[in-house]
Amino acid sequence: MKKRILFTALLMLTACANHTAGVMASSTGEVRVDNNAFHRQVTVDNVQTRYEGAQLTASGTLTSQVATDVRVQYKFTWFDINGFAIEDEGSSWKPVKLHGKQQLQVRAVAPNNMAVRCQLYVREAFSN
Repeated sequence: MKKRILFTALLMLTACANHTAGVMASSTGEVRVDNNAFHRQVTVDNVQTRYEGAQLTASGTLTSQVATDVRVQYKFTWFDINGFAIEDEGSSWKPVKLHGKQQLQVRAVAPNNMAVRCQLYVREAFSN
């Protein structure tokens, strides 16, 4: 009976996991895919940074791999020289609709001048 309950709980957790998993690309070149099905629909690349004055600015390209519209959310996370996230809780997910085979450049400005690198995370948007 305990095994059945554990199995059911694990099944429920994995069923929910696809709703928050996505694709991450870093300004250092790292790419992490947490959801292969989503990655077949949307890719993230060309994450680059540059300084505009004292503030670090980043951009990245979201590319639809399918012929239909895809609703996604993206978020930039900024890190200081020691690898600590900067004001991560203050950054919200931004919704965007990618039309079939569309490429869209997204941009953001670091919350302060302590940022030295970033990650761009993209996930599928689900409507309730």
